[in-house]
Amino acid sequence: MRSPRIYIDTSVVGGCLDDEFKAPSRALFEKARQGKALLLVSGLLVRELSRAPESVRLVLAGLPSTCVEVIADSAEARALRDAYLKARVVGRASANDAFHVALATVARADLVVSWNFKHVVHYDKIRMFNAVNLMRGYTAIEIRSPLEVV
Repeated sequence: MRSPRIYIDTSVVGGCLDDEFKAPSRALFEKARQGKALLLVSGLLVRELSRAPESVRLVLAGLPSTCVEVIADSAEARALRDAYLKARVVGRASANDAFHVALATVARADLVVSWNFKHVVHYDKIRMFNAVNLMRGYTAIEIRSPLEVV
């Protein structure tokens, strides 16, 4: 059985240094180090981390390359993000949140993991992301918090 391909957003990386979220976030990274998960990292995540404190950037930099699959931004993912915005899954101010889900969907990730309970890991949002996915010919995608995955 292959390891799950888990798309992580920026909140998971930052969560490794947050008292409330660090235990499950670090456990997810440890799961990847043990070969029990492959973490998908996008150009969007890297750009968002470039504005984060160095201590947060070092969390991702400390992972062995065998734990990570880098996925490129694509026109296909941008079009899916725009479809989410048009369907009002999230507002324009949360376009990057929609882009994370689109990138994961296009990359055929097994799931998206995030601490963003307002725009990503939210029952209504998950249903709406998946409704757009199905209407556009993609499969539904699992969206969970790190706590549900470790």
